[in-house]
Amino acid sequence: MADIHYSDSSPFSVLTPRERDVMVYVARGKPNKIIAAELGVSQRTIEAHRARIFQKMQVRNAVELAHRVLSQRRFT
Repeated sequence: MADIHYSDSSPFSVLTPRERDVMVYVARGKPNKIIAAELGVSQRTIEAHRARIFQKMQVRNAVELAHRVLSQRRFT
């Protein structure tokens, strides 16, 4: 799933591994219900992860998050 490379200087380094997983789904526009089913957790857990991701990444919504992810992405 994760095709984003993280380094210690990456803005994504503040996220936990699970938050990074969720971030990729959110940035791709997946709804919470689908993310929860694919990761095997509750929808409420995904909502909590999203809230923490938005706070840590200093974004207000999924569109801003997607922009941040795409602007930081390194292609291999």
